[in-house]
Amino acid sequence: MVVQKFGILYSVLKRSGACVVWGGVALALMCAPALARASFSEWRAGLWVDAEAMGITRVTFDRELKGVTLNRSAPDLVLSAGKKKKRQDTGQAEFVKTPGQYLKKSQLSFLAKRGRQIEAKYRQELLEIEREYGVPRSIILAIYGRETAFGSYKVKRDTIRALLTQAYLGRRAEFFRNELLLALKILQEGHITRRKMRSSWAGAMGLTQFIPSDFYKHAVDFDGDGKRDIWSSVPDALASAAKQFVNNGWERDKRWGDEVRLPSGFDCTLEGPHHMRPIKEWRALGLNLSFGKKFDSVRDDEPAYVLLPEGTFGPVFLLSNNFLVIKKYNFADLYALFVGNLSDRIQGKGKIEKSWVKAKFVRTWQIVEMQERLAKLGLYSDKIDGKVGAFTRNAIGKYQNSNGLTADCWPSDGLLKHMRKTASTE
Repeated sequence: MVVQKFGILYSVLKRSGACVVWGGVALALMCAPALARASFSEWRAGLWVDAEAMGITRVTFDRELKGVTLNRSAPDLVLSAGKKKKRQDTGQAEFVKTPGQYLKKSQLSFLAKRGRQIEAKYRQELLEIEREYGVPRSIILAIYGRETAFGSYKVKRDTIRALLTQAYLGRRAEFFRNELLLALKILQEGHITRRKMRSSWAGAMGLTQFIPSDFYKHAVDFDGDGKRDIWSSVPDALASAAKQFVNNGWERDKRWGDEVRLPSGFDCTLEGPHHMRPIKEWRALGLNLSFGKKFDSVRDDEPAYVLLPEGTFGPVFLLSNNFLVIKKYNFADLYALFVGNLSDRIQGKGKIEKSWVKAKFVRTWQIVEMQERLAKLGLYSDKIDGKVGAFTRNAIGKYQNSNGLTADCWPSDGLLKHMRKTASTE
């Protein structure tokens, strides 16, 4: 009875928004988690309250959660004092690999070749998907290739265990709680069996890696067999990905982006989507396509922004709103660049003119220190997360400009030493 009352109170508190928030994101599902984390049995009682409200039966709830244990070695958890992971999480590839490592030419070439084979096999279905949704078949194939290597990569985690772990122990527990409930609903409705319901640590399932909420928002039955089968039907999975792109704002007949050449003396602080402007304005600043090609004047009014993944050292890209749609699939810039470039390579294009820098990233803690120092100077207002994105590079460029340094918008050991020295003399 006490547990039941706790569950009801817990559910009410959760819906009232009485949760600790950091950077706009709920740190944990438990309302007022700073006070104490509820015991798992109490938390489970609260979960049942919401499950029942969602139409999940007690039979489904008990059957699917029976005997499920927490995976304390999973990434992105908030563990109690004294609790240690069995292994160290190495981090998301998009943020721990250099651009050159992530966009490895050999891997892109291999996937492009395989993508053309898949295109030939499903040519009619892909043409129909492209006509209906307006998303190029090469883009959808690139998503398929990046997510599961065209189905050859088999995710092995039990989806319910993965989501249960994140919902109870994860940094984004509120988000994963809802995904867990939707996963139970998917099983109850018979879309997939528990044995076949495998996912990533974050609950992404199927050939194109949909989380449960993606399934309910975007999944379609494209092969006409009466099922929305994102797990084993290639037409269903690819059409569902295309629908997700459309629902997220994909613009028909528009490019995702292009590699460009920068003019001498280009101000690297103009990088980022907050500097979106028509292509004609970028051309007026001296930007043009790689390999000496020129922009078609038809595209002059298309909005675009500059991305400098390695500051002024490496390849530079001019990106459209469609690139931002790809990022809604995975927010990392490198992920979206991989998909865009793989799409071009599937079409027999995609060669990158400028070489990636060979140097390694500075360490995560060094990036954190730079972000903290830049924030104190009023140059940086984004998350302190140790990740080198456009906002971090932008702030670095502003620092370099204000201190008479060559502005390359790139973090380095030398730059951090300069920040420390400057701070010590103030």
